[in-house]
Amino acid sequence: MKKYLFFFVFTFGLLSSCAVEESTTYYLIRHAEKDRTNKTNRNPNLNFDGEKRAQNWAEYFRNIHLDAVYSTSYNRTIQTATPTSKVKKLELQNYNPNKMYDSVFQNETQGKTVLVVGHSNTTPDFVNKILGEKKYDNMRDNDNASLYIVVITGDKKTSRIEKVAQH
Repeated sequence: MKKYLFFFVFTFGLLSSCAVEESTTYYLIRHAEKDRTNKTNRNPNLNFDGEKRAQNWAEYFRNIHLDAVYSTSYNRTIQTATPTSKVKKLELQNYNPNKMYDSVFQNETQGKTVLVVGHSNTTPDFVNKILGEKKYDNMRDNDNASLYIVVITGDKKTSRIEKVAQH
């Protein structure tokens, strides 16, 4: 009987130590190209190139599993995120850029793969908050092609930027 107990405890301990650590992956992008014809419009829509880029993002994410798609409440971010949320059959969720990566957001997204659509200043700031360090500066105003990817596994956080070309 002691042999079986020892075997059971040993096997359970071995399996527990081999458990796969849960990962959280964040994809963060800036909204696509916006309509700049009215300089006083604080909430413009996407222009033609922006609409094409939003479709391009949807195609990029088509074969990438996503659990959620988040956007700020501006027209340009919603219009950028919507094609991807539709392709993925996910309800578009709003986030407040003044409360990004707070404990509520962390809990809701832990262990998931998430797309976050923001702005030239909020996207790198969001990445910096996730990483816990100031690694990235604001994006250039004409940069609508950068994709920030952050992966958290246990206490380890990694990040990289990819440029996604427009088709």
